[in-house]
Amino acid sequence: MKKKIAILGSTGSIGKTLINILKKNKKNFEIVLLSVNKNIRELEKQVDLFNVKNLIIIDKKNYLKIKSKKKFKKTNIFNDFLSIDKIFKNKVDYVMSSISGIEGLRPTIQIIKHTKKIAIANKEAIICGWNIIKNELDKNKTEFIPVDSEHFSINYALKKINQSNVENIYLTASGGPLKDLPLSKFKSITIHDALKHPNWKMGKKISIDSATMMNKVFEIIEAHNIFDISYKKLKILIHPKSYVHAIIKFRDGMIKIIAHDTSMTIPIHNSIYCDDNKFLKTENLSIKKLNNLDLSKIDYKKFPLVKILLKQKNNNSLFETIIVAANDELVRNFLNKKIKFTDISEKLLNFINLKEFKKYKMIKPKNIESIENLNKYVRIKINKLSI
Repeated sequence: MKKKIAILGSTGSIGKTLINILKKNKKNFEIVLLSVNKNIRELEKQVDLFNVKNLIIIDKKNYLKIKSKKKFKKTNIFNDFLSIDKIFKNKVDYVMSSISGIEGLRPTIQIIKHTKKIAIANKEAIICGWNIIKNELDKNKTEFIPVDSEHFSINYALKKINQSNVENIYLTASGGPLKDLPLSKFKSITIHDALKHPNWKMGKKISIDSATMMNKVFEIIEAHNIFDISYKKLKILIHPKSYVHAIIKFRDGMIKIIAHDTSMTIPIHNSIYCDDNKFLKTENLSIKKLNNLDLSKIDYKKFPLVKILLKQKNNNSLFETIIVAANDELVRNFLNKKIKFTDISEKLLNFINLKEFKKYKMIKPKNIESIENLNKYVRIKINKLSI
């Protein structure tokens, strides 16, 4: 029997990687739903490849464009995620949620009840709405798999392990394009400089987050939420080769090092084939990389945003939404040449320390609306203060 699959955000890098994995054994899969914002050219290729019968196209202009085409006459095409409940009659086998940004929160939560297993690559959903997601997962008995390389590695390493034995978990960061740049030159960093990631080909937003090290701050928050691990046990190590993704030190003296090639194919492949013993051919063990891991502690002067973690409380709160929304807007302003690179860190740290936001550290998100409303307010507020 074919596995039924749904992909939210099918034309992004994660979605396209998953499509490439599925097409190698196309006869074993039926794609029930694809969602996209604007990239309908890529979407059409995916629809043709898998004969997909349900599409969600968020951008109104592109939705109308596809809807008007004769070849899509027998396809169910929707313009919003409210249609998710109409599409699914029974639970599908697997959902990949890879819509980028806070916009991915609502559809991620909404689709959980319609799937046996969900792989979530939307970090904002895990950061801002984890307690809501966890409730939905438990209520609907839906299996969750993290697919970010660091969290997949931790998940892999902790299988059948009593977490009380965990002393520390180290997530690695490449250091991005600015690791070796002298601090004295940080004020003159250009957009081009910040986007030149040495190891990963990524979108502009996540590339800037990698350059400021904010992406690693987000990954630590995700790890805290997913694995229910105290922030005191979560550490960051700089590892320029991006070969090792997680290191776990246990209280019994043992250490696990999880390494794999710098390819998202590995965690995504394993998320869909984890019960099927379908193996993946990869590069041979890199002795050269293992002999030169070049691990080091993070430089707080170059990457001051990591200090955010020093004051994080061990509870899910609306404060994480403030961090995400404010950072999003500052990165957008940098990419639009309205602020300098160093302004991202300086303005964000000042903003989240405003007196009016302190109360949110103790307020748990009750529903999606509380997150969405705060997200809108923060974006308006920081733009008024930062430009």
